Amino acid sequence: MNNLLKYLGVILLIIGVIILALPTFTGRGTSNLILLIGLSAILIGYVAHIILNKKVE
Repeated sequence: MNNLLKYLGVILLIIGVIILALPTFTGRGTSNLILLIGLSAILIGYVAHIILNKKVE
């Protein structure tokens, strides 16, 4: 469980990147809501990665 918790931030970063890349590959237009959701997932993943790596050690 600690191993999964250690990589939770990185998983959120990857999910954010996928959210940002999906409209490009599907050919649909990007809306501000999709960009905001992707950005927030990346920022939360970045902060979670820093905090969780300090606590899980």
